Amino acid sequence: MKRVSQPIRYFSELRAPRMVLWCYLIWYFLTIAHHFDRSPRIWLSSLGIAAVIGFALKLSVNSPGRNRWQTFRLFLMPFCVSSFSSLTKGQDFTLIFPPRLAEFVLSAGTCAAFVTTVLLIRLIRPVTSPLPA
Repeated sequence: MKRVSQPIRYFSELRAPRMVLWCYLIWYFLTIAHHFDRSPRIWLSSLGIAAVIGFALKLSVNSPGRNRWQTFRLFLMPFCVSSFSSLTKGQDFTLIFPPRLAEFVLSAGTCAAFVTTVLLIRLIRPVTSPLPA
């Protein structure tokens, strides 16, 4: 039997909640690319918030079944939220949506392309045994 590469296997078994998390990350990176600010204050503040909130989240879900990737996400999410908020402040965003249509279309289109790619991978290689959430 032919071995399937690890990324293909991962994406073929990707469940909807993780797909949403990937879309969040895509949206975040594209927003950061459009509104990047080199100010150390933004990034250090975001790291501080990530440390405090991430540690609190880790304490709240502390269980032996957690792996390093899950723990990393507990710290990454507050960092992303804090830096996103700092970079978009005063930029006329509506919730998380940028004021410029071209930026919105790029972000939404990239997320749609990602979901479409995952669904196509599933068609080519059906899910055999799902990965844990």
